[in-house]
Amino acid sequence: MPSRIVIVAGATGLVGRELLSGLLADPSVAAVHSLGRRVPAEQHPKLTAHVVDFAALPDLPHADEVYLALGTTIKVAGSQAAFRAVDYDANLAVATAALAAGAKRVGLVSAMGADSKSKVFYSRVKGELEDALAAMPFEGMVFARPSLLVGDREVLGQPTRQGEVLGSVLGKVAGFLIPANYKPIDASAVASALLSAVPSAQGRTVLLSGAMRR
Repeated sequence: MPSRIVIVAGATGLVGRELLSGLLADPSVAAVHSLGRRVPAEQHPKLTAHVVDFAALPDLPHADEVYLALGTTIKVAGSQAAFRAVDYDANLAVATAALAAGAKRVGLVSAMGADSKSKVFYSRVKGELEDALAAMPFEGMVFARPSLLVGDREVLGQPTRQGEVLGSVLGKVAGFLIPANYKPIDASAVASALLSAVPSAQGRTVLLSGAMRR
């Protein structure tokens, strides 16, 4: 009998959409609760969509696992403060609420180079979030650190990111010269790695791009 109850934050994003699809197709998952500012396009008997304000989250339903896939860019957000409000504050708020709702394990879509001591603002925020989650009493946590993500953002109504387009082209032309952890990676590969690792995670696990591509 299916028994796992899962929360996904950011299910309308590039990796979040793949996470949602995988969870809904998993026979061991009984129910999925998506959290976002809009309802996912996908509909399913297992899925309950919650439109929320991440700055004022309500109590969440009981869950066994939580997947954090909220993210933006400084360009899209408009400022460093607005970027941090999504990539750090919103993800941490969901993790805190999910923990209170019984979640034992967390999976995070982080980024290559995440380091709370980094001089690069983007990498520093990603690292600070990892550190904050690591200090929380989850039984298991998995931090996925992808390089440039590849996927169809137009389908999601998101603007194309030029860095991702360039990275994808370089990966196809000179992929053999690029170290595995720096090659562009498909969003579905990141989601698949998290979905495989999180349910049985113990302690802290970091998944680098090279490992997720296998």
